[in-house]
Amino acid sequence: MVVKHIADAIEGERFIGFLLVKELNHRIATNGSEYFDLMLGDRSGLIGSKLWDVTEEQKSTITVKKVVKVDGIVTIYRNQKQLSIQRIRIALPEDDVDMQALVQTAEVPREELWQDLRMMIEEIQSPTLHKLVKTILMSKETREAITTLPAEKKMHHSYYAGLLEHIVTLLNSASQLFPVYPQLNKDLVIATCILHDIGKTKELTDPIFPEYSTEGELIGHIVLGIELINDAALEAGISSRDEELLALKHCILSHHGDVDLGYGSAISGKLPEAIFFHYLDQIDAKLNAMKQTVSGSSEEWVYSPMFKRKIRNS
Repeated sequence: MVVKHIADAIEGERFIGFLLVKELNHRIATNGSEYFDLMLGDRSGLIGSKLWDVTEEQKSTITVKKVVKVDGIVTIYRNQKQLSIQRIRIALPEDDVDMQALVQTAEVPREELWQDLRMMIEEIQSPTLHKLVKTILMSKETREAITTLPAEKKMHHSYYAGLLEHIVTLLNSASQLFPVYPQLNKDLVIATCILHDIGKTKELTDPIFPEYSTEGELIGHIVLGIELINDAALEAGISSRDEELLALKHCILSHHGDVDLGYGSAISGKLPEAIFFHYLDQIDAKLNAMKQTVSGSSEEWVYSPMFKRKIRNS
């Protein structure tokens, strides 16, 4: 049986089709032969792949960002699907490949997500936070990045417009929970939802083939986000000592959880909104990661890199 989408493939099946080269590593096997360790993908997902005994022509033509036609067998290695490539070639103009079929995207069109985000901005009653958010999103470069970039390279919302989908999902979830927790400052939570990952607009470089920028590697998205907020506050005439600004920065600096967890927070949460947002963010990131892991799979148990264990496909 030949499958059409990589996510539909199960062990032992043959896959013939066009895929994007997302990652490529040139390696040497124990017997001295050269091989490619690749990450290939289409709209349905990604699959680790091996091309053994690579030729000089393949070394010079097959690169990241290229579209290739592959013929291979799906195997299982360390609890994960892998494609053992039998034949491969670069896609030709006459193949007339539909690029839309190769790029993973958010389920809701980004235009709709952007309109949802804009509506939530207008829910912010605080003049300070409203002005700050608008000042940041006024930048065409930032706006383009936030509406196209993934939220992560691999772990969660790792597809075109994934960052925007993540933000809007957080906003919708928070809105549903506000009646349950009336003590929360709604404006602060909404602003945190929108800006908590704004540093990723500087950390990641490409919506389809995301890589870390030099800034991203050396500084990281949390601190980059604070720098963007500080610049916007200065531009908007907001004092660096403004209490709402300080509270927002605290929520962002603590949103990866307690410092002793080692996940990158600069400080542990000390405000109700910071604690609330951390767990809200965790819920969305982890449930999305689980969804991506089992998407298109017919297997009952699928290995999740985020959780480092198998999860049930129900």
